[in-house]
Amino acid sequence: MSTKLVRDKIPQIIKKQGKNIVFRIAEKQEYKELLLAKLQEEVNEFVSDQNEEEIADILEVIDALIEKYQFSNVKISEIKKQKQLKKGGFDEMIVGKWARKHRNVD
Repeated sequence: MSTKLVRDKIPQIIKKQGKNIVFRIAEKQEYKELLLAKLQEEVNEFVSDQNEEEIADILEVIDALIEKYQFSNVKISEIKKQKQLKKGGFDEMIVGKWARKHRNVD
C-alpha cells in the first residue's frame, strides 16, 4: 500500500467518484518528508512532460515548503537576486565540464 501527500480537495473529489480510499492528516515531521517527496514527484513529472501545469505543481509544493519552514519570500527573492548578481543566471546556456572532485559548482 502506498501513501503520498495529496492536495486538500482530493478527498472530496475521490469520495464523489465513489472510490474508497483512506485519508489521514500527516504528523508535523512526516509532513516535511512528504512535501520533499512530493517535490521530487512533481519534478519527475515535469522532466517527463514539460508543460505549465507541471511547473504550477512544482511551485505549489515550493510554496507549501516555504510556509512549513517559515521562510520569507522577501529573503528568498533577495538571495536569488544576490546569487544572480554574483554568479549570473542560466540565460547564456553555458555548460561546464570538470572532474568529479569539482562538481559542487552551482
